[in-house]
Amino acid sequence: MTYKLLCDSCTDFTPEMHTDTHVVKVPLSIHIGTETMVDDENLIQGELLKKMKAWPDAPKTSCPAPHLYADQFIDGNNYIVTLSAKLSGSYNAAVQGMKLYREEGGKGNVHVFNSRSATCGQTQVALQVQELAEKGTPFREVVEKVERFISEMHTLFVLENLDNLRKNGRLTKMQSLVTGALHVKLLCAGTREGEIEKLSQGLTIRQTLAKMVAKAAEDPGHPEKRAMITHCNCLDRAEHVRELLRKRCQFREILIVPASGISTVYANDGGIVLTY
Repeated sequence: MTYKLLCDSCTDFTPEMHTDTHVVKVPLSIHIGTETMVDDENLIQGELLKKMKAWPDAPKTSCPAPHLYADQFIDGNNYIVTLSAKLSGSYNAAVQGMKLYREEGGKGNVHVFNSRSATCGQTQVALQVQELAEKGTPFREVVEKVERFISEMHTLFVLENLDNLRKNGRLTKMQSLVTGALHVKLLCAGTREGEIEKLSQGLTIRQTLAKMVAKAAEDPGHPEKRAMITHCNCLDRAEHVRELLRKRCQFREILIVPASGISTVYANDGGIVLTY
């Protein structure tokens, strides 16, 4: 059966995903002061970073309208991958889009995956869907296998600048106080529920990235897993992390992808996200 894979625009696409006609990116929007930027193929990361640095407050983001999901569904198998429901309203918008599709008589199969992650974590989920769907795996089996994958996936990140996460309430008060007072770099992780927790900290970004790789090295399942790195305007840093991973781990594949607009808002200039 034919399939459609819808991903909200915090999903950091690989080059192949950009050209795959089965895959569609559904854009969120970014608000900086009175200006609104749509997170689509026309958004230029350099301009977004420049506007973010010039504006004293944190950018705001808004999720897609439900009809933007519903309008893309086909009378086949429809899979949707969204940001963690704990971090964004995109998941709820996709669920509402599914209901709208049903109300209008849509007959296709639809499942919304709460990635419980973001950025390249969503990409990992999307690639799992894509690989299974391309093999002709039945819809229900795809859902079961991908939901299991989500429950076992790890998300780690080290950010140069935590201001946007802090200002948007994505960090606890204690994390904000520690970071601001000591000027340390935090190693953070996504919880199983899709929220953010602090794991460790370092005095420099490279020290903290090394701690991130050491954490990943504790996982025994490397040969069966793909690692993905999202970088925000810091390809050299991402390549450094990839080399550390190659020395410490045995992942079957390590991919690097650039941050989308929404990823850029939260990772900020110099941020690194690792999922596996």
